[in-house]
Amino acid sequence: QVQLVESGGGLVQPGGSLRLSCAASGSDFVIYSMAWYRQAPGKQRELAAFITSGGTTNYAHSVKGRFTISRDNAKKTVYLQMNSLKPEDTAVYYCNAQYGAADYWGQGTQVTVSS
Repeated sequence: QVQLVESGGGLVQPGGSLRLSCAASGSDFVIYSMAWYRQAPGKQRELAAFITSGGTTNYAHSVKGRFTISRDNAKKTVYLQMNSLKPEDTAVYYCNAQYGAADYWGQGTQVTVSS
């Protein structure tokens, strides 16, 4: 069993930056692929970025070059550095951990990009 707790969301102006953190509890964090999803009002949840247990990353086209996902296995934490934020990045951001059939979600953190 894995519990995920996100933090770091908030209100930021266009062009600004935020860093989201997702702290995991439980054992075997290192084996999980980790991801950040986001859900904007009235839209479906979408994958923003993921990182495998081996450190391979991939990004949605809309965030590539602006967002960076990373993980610290010793701290059981995954990060999402978000730069050059746009109003369309406004969403609830969810942390996800996956290994085989195991699939865990955090409660989400709100990111609002507005002047």
